[in-house]
Amino acid sequence: MGTDQYISPLSERYASKEMQYIFSEDNKFRTWRRLWIALAETEKELGLDITDEQIAEMKAAQDDINYDVARAREKVVRHDVMSHVYAFGQQCPHAKGIIHLGATSCYVGDNTDVIIMREAMRLVRTKLINVISVLKDFAVQYKDLPTLAFTHYQPAQPTTVGKRATLWINDLMMDLSDLDYMLSQLKLLGSKGTTGTQASFLELFDGDHEKCRKADKMIAQKMGFKECFPVSGQTYSRKLDARVMNVIAGIAASAHKFSNDIRLLQHMKEIEEPFEKTQIGSSAMAYKRNPMRSERMASLARYVMIDLTNTYQTAAEQWFERTLDDSANKRLSIPEGFLAIDGILDLYLNIADGLVVYPKVIEAHLRSELPFMATENIMMDAVKAGGDRQELHERIRQHSMAAGRVVKEEGKPNDLLERIAADPAFGMTLEQLEAHLEPSAYVGRAPQQVEEYISEVVQPMLDENSDVLGMKSEINV
Repeated sequence: MGTDQYISPLSERYASKEMQYIFSEDNKFRTWRRLWIALAETEKELGLDITDEQIAEMKAAQDDINYDVARAREKVVRHDVMSHVYAFGQQCPHAKGIIHLGATSCYVGDNTDVIIMREAMRLVRTKLINVISVLKDFAVQYKDLPTLAFTHYQPAQPTTVGKRATLWINDLMMDLSDLDYMLSQLKLLGSKGTTGTQASFLELFDGDHEKCRKADKMIAQKMGFKECFPVSGQTYSRKLDARVMNVIAGIAASAHKFSNDIRLLQHMKEIEEPFEKTQIGSSAMAYKRNPMRSERMASLARYVMIDLTNTYQTAAEQWFERTLDDSANKRLSIPEGFLAIDGILDLYLNIADGLVVYPKVIEAHLRSELPFMATENIMMDAVKAGGDRQELHERIRQHSMAAGRVVKEEGKPNDLLERIAADPAFGMTLEQLEAHLEPSAYVGRAPQQVEEYISEVVQPMLDENSDVLGMKSEINV
């Protein structure tokens, strides 16, 4: 394709070759042919006059798709499925009379859509698990490193860098659970006919209802599924697409949350995403290190989350047994949602695998706020030495307000401890007060929570999926 035509950025910049192939024309039409073969085999096994030679002929041409013939035929008949039936028949002269026998276009179209979504979900699953694995290593490495935690983006009690990482992991673990559930719920349309009644197959099988029932089960098994939907119109319910994309949008939301945290941390110079030696952060400001990968994650995630509403709208607006206003829409919303989440997970893996942590900056930020957080412990020690709690509480409140004004209005260091040391009501020296400023004393069970969560929840999942670990991601642009 030349530079004078639109090319989707999802293909050109963001999605992997693996995901692009899953939604490629070649994969789609090869799957159509596999379905036609499965249909012919099933019909033969159920007693129709189809020969082994016809099926062998179809199998021989299965992957040798004569696209030129199909394209030329589509210009004449304006129907993609019948064009490919014709092209397949040109390669299989003995079998052409039984190709697509009894089926509607949705037999190949809808069944292929489900098969392709399953392939795409499996690739997403692999990448999701690899991201969790990398974040697990990061959480373990920094489980003991105290850092300033925030509520309302205001300084709160400290946590650890590793504990914060488990929050990212926990979101992804929920996504993985949802993804596995939806994979278990996927069913093929099967061979339901024009309005879902299997009337054409009932005619083919001379009124034998049991053979119609068996046909669906046999086709499902041949295509690697447990079953087909028990009822449908001409199409499978578009509710399935919405349910699948709901999981994909959930992963996007988790990735967006991570990208927000990284962007805020990079602003504070505590943690940075990878930055190449020759990377340019700004065309004007040469010193800048912009979190462009995290920003790209957020940008793509927003697209995926909005794309979800598209699939719900399509499911809602289907009329009776089917309308065709879903078709053009599905060609966009499903592939682009998957290509975008693929790019998001590649970015997530790349960023998580190359995070740069600056412990000294983290410590400096924490220590600038720690005197305020230490006041409760200081007050308890003063009470033990004979002080009055109510009086000490009021004095600490006044000293804290004064120290806060010094920091905010004068830009000077936090002098709260100096103020308390100078107050005879506390009877404590500056050295005694500074003994309360050990950051690890304020992180609660954060290190232990990391260890417990990883060993009890995350590692067992990774052990079960060890065969897909080890994936790396490189960002090209």
